[in-house]
Amino acid sequence: MSKRDLKKYLKSLKKKQLEEQILDLYTRFKPVKTYYNFVFKPDEEKLLEDAKFKISKEYFPINTRKPKMRRSVAQKLIKHFVQLGVDPYVITELMCTNIELAQKFTANKPVKQDAFYKSILNSYVELVRYANENGTSNNFMPRITRIHKTSEDQHWINSEGFYNALNQH
Repeated sequence: MSKRDLKKYLKSLKKKQLEEQILDLYTRFKPVKTYYNFVFKPDEEKLLEDAKFKISKEYFPINTRKPKMRRSVAQKLIKHFVQLGVDPYVITELMCTNIELAQKFTANKPVKQDAFYKSILNSYVELVRYANENGTSNNFMPRITRIHKTSEDQHWINSEGFYNALNQH
């Protein structure tokens, strides 16, 4: 169904029928419920703290389990924040925290997989691009620069990529 057809269909419904459909969507589909809960009660601070906790568990698990270090967890959370329309400042904060936690982890326990460093560099490139596109780079430039410096200090194999990403934007 095209967007035009959907509009036509929605206009044909009475107010009561439309309300029933929206309530049905709300109860059937979790993303719809999440969206409406955020729209009517946007608690960005709580969302941010929950997301930071989930990412930190990837590197520093609460129990004695081995760290998983999955970048995908952070990427899904960032994508979810973007879909909800969370403030760009909060999204940039989450992006910085993600990389900083990875660097904190590697400060004590270097990772041997090159893919890990490549993945974090991709996150950094996305961070720099996002911050520039959404006007948050001035607020976050000290952290963004510190992330680059940390990659050099820890002798990351791709620290030059961090330098290039920082200087291209």
